[in-house]
Amino acid sequence: MTSLQKIIGWIPALLEGAQITISLTVLAVSAGLIVSLFLALGKMSKNIIINKFCGAYIFFFRGTPLLMQLYFIYYGLPEISRILTINNRFIAAFIAFGLNSAAYCAEIIRAAIQSIDKGQFEASRALGMSYAQTMRLVIIPQSIRRLIPPVGNEFIMVLKDASLVSIIALADITKVTRSISSSNASALVYIPAMILYLIITAVFTIIFHKMEKRYSIYE
Repeated sequence: MTSLQKIIGWIPALLEGAQITISLTVLAVSAGLIVSLFLALGKMSKNIIINKFCGAYIFFFRGTPLLMQLYFIYYGLPEISRILTINNRFIAAFIAFGLNSAAYCAEIIRAAIQSIDKGQFEASRALGMSYAQTMRLVIIPQSIRRLIPPVGNEFIMVLKDASLVSIIALADITKVTRSISSSNASALVYIPAMILYLIITAVFTIIFHKMEKRYSIYE
């Protein structure tokens, strides 16, 4: 069997791994964005308890390696209590990546909100809007376009960091690649694997670029 035939034969397995990688990334970043909005608003809150809690959360998840967070959630939590055991590897990875992404996205959202001219807040207050109404109807909609580039970068980073899930034996692209390499005693499988990563990254980069251009029409 030639090298080309081997590589072609490995593609179906790699594509299955790609499904795991993409699904994990999309779900984790989506969940992270939802949580991050509350974290960002919490860190900007004048309530000292909420402010400190959100600040501590962001500091912890940004200040510790994602690899250790993943290890702890999958291997460490069961040692604290059996109730905390997560047997599903995908769910464990989703929780770890979602919590981590939330911390990074929170800072992105906070920076975007604070970049809006303060006159917008004053104008909203003059119209009788509450803080919640101002954020929901005025500030956050204007922040969306500014969020797209950094959120796109965060998405790509998570996509590549998803290779870490191979340490808990979740069959993503990296895990499948290592398994094929070991069983076939060949490192050639890393060629299609890297090309697959490049293709996925390129596709999502184009998507985010088009989103950025789309929203720029309304700026």
